[in-house]
Amino acid sequence: MTADFDFSSEIYHRHLDIQVFNGALSFALHLTEVQDFQNFLQSLNPFGEGDGFIRTFWQQAFDCVFPDTDVGDETMNSCTGEEKLESLPGPFFEMIMTSQSYSVYNAVYAVAYALHAMFSSRNKYGIKADGSKLEHPKPQPFQVVPLAVCNENCLPGYSTKRKEGEPFCCYDCAPCPEGKISNQKDMNYCFKCPEDHYPNKDQNGCLSKNLNVLSFDEPLGISLAVWALCLSLTTAVVLGIFIKHQNTPIVRANNQNLTYTLLFSISLCFLCSLLFIGQPHFLICLLRQIAFGVIFSVVISCVLAKTITVVLAFMATKPGSWMRKWVGERAAISIVLCLSFIQVIICMTWLFLDPPYPDFDTHSLAKEIIVQCNEGSVGMFYYVLGYLGFLAIVSFIVAFFARTLPDSFNEAKFITFSMLLFCSLWASFVPTYLSTKGKYMVAVEIFSILASSAGLLGFIFFPKCFIMVLRPELNCKAQLSRKKSITISEFPNSTVVTRHRSTEPSTPGCLAS
Repeated sequence: MTADFDFSSEIYHRHLDIQVFNGALSFALHLTEVQDFQNFLQSLNPFGEGDGFIRTFWQQAFDCVFPDTDVGDETMNSCTGEEKLESLPGPFFEMIMTSQSYSVYNAVYAVAYALHAMFSSRNKYGIKADGSKLEHPKPQPFQVVPLAVCNENCLPGYSTKRKEGEPFCCYDCAPCPEGKISNQKDMNYCFKCPEDHYPNKDQNGCLSKNLNVLSFDEPLGISLAVWALCLSLTTAVVLGIFIKHQNTPIVRANNQNLTYTLLFSISLCFLCSLLFIGQPHFLICLLRQIAFGVIFSVVISCVLAKTITVVLAFMATKPGSWMRKWVGERAAISIVLCLSFIQVIICMTWLFLDPPYPDFDTHSLAKEIIVQCNEGSVGMFYYVLGYLGFLAIVSFIVAFFARTLPDSFNEAKFITFSMLLFCSLWASFVPTYLSTKGKYMVAVEIFSILASSAGLLGFIFFPKCFIMVLRPELNCKAQLSRKKSITISEFPNSTVVTRHRSTEPSTPGCLAS
């Protein structure tokens, strides 16, 4: 056991022949016998003048009560005052001074000697040269016990470092390591601030950490929110233009309903970025990554369906081709539903196994607490991104091989550029996302959502809007002036494209349908 090991022996042990520390080893502080201490103990009398503690101790030690004490138990023995302390068992009461008491004894005498020396000096040095009395200052607590050190005190912000081969009172002052403080003089070690605080510059105190969250109150959050709303409004305007010109060849030639679905989904992509701004709570954390994953899968599925529809249409130009049954609106809708449903399954699995939740990161930044949505299962988050990347790469490949088809109906060139931009953005997103912290990590994801969605909107739909709004003369059914042109043959539930050679000169500048 260590020195100054504290223990207590219960009263009922008094009559038992029990050795409390039988078989134990203990370190003891140095002590010497104090003269007349045993005589002092033997002279104690509970009926004499005292502070009342003696009577209480006496009753507990000898299991008795004093006649003038009202305890309500007549069966207990009465204390006579003749009981002897030396008759008590050693483990219960020692007749010699213990090491703990000896330390107190030395401390009291140290104070007494210091005070004696201080006040004795007044008589020796109490008169000035002019005969006036020297005024002594009021003794301060730090003046009572003289310090035995061989160097200056270590200030807050430092800790003591023992000098090898020197007495224990000699030490160096070492600055606190980064992230730790000391707030008192001569501290043996530095310690860390609470998790919601950080050390100040001098490392002698702690300051409260600020919250790090992308909010609507700061310029970055406001800018991203304004961009998201403006782009969503732009998408709504484009959708309105397509609805207004729904009976024109340029709209009917490119799967009308699929176009509307794609535009509506792109608008939702812009709006879903708003879920990433502001302090997150439980519902927001559940919705924002799931909404992002599902909506983007619908967008890319629509793009892939449009590309496949174009390819199948030109493969079905020969009479009696078995590809004709795969061309049309039903096939496109089936592609979108199937591909999007796979993403829904991935997201539902994510929510079931380890869903996102609000969290506070107190360790990544030294002076701020990051308020974030913990993704729960990081693997599921990358599964969602990976599936989107897979769809985008397939769309790019299909569009790339379809880019040489006739321009009248072919969106493949525009889709190729849009998917190239999409893949480039999200390929650079992953390392950038992992290398940033806090609100800037969220801003990177918002920027990727806005930029990729804007790329799809610009490359695929703005050329058509340009023709419908500014060059309506190109939006007609007249055949193109070239060797090969294309017309639409209507089949039940499908649109089949057939080719034939031009026999008449076409109207200059008109877009074939």
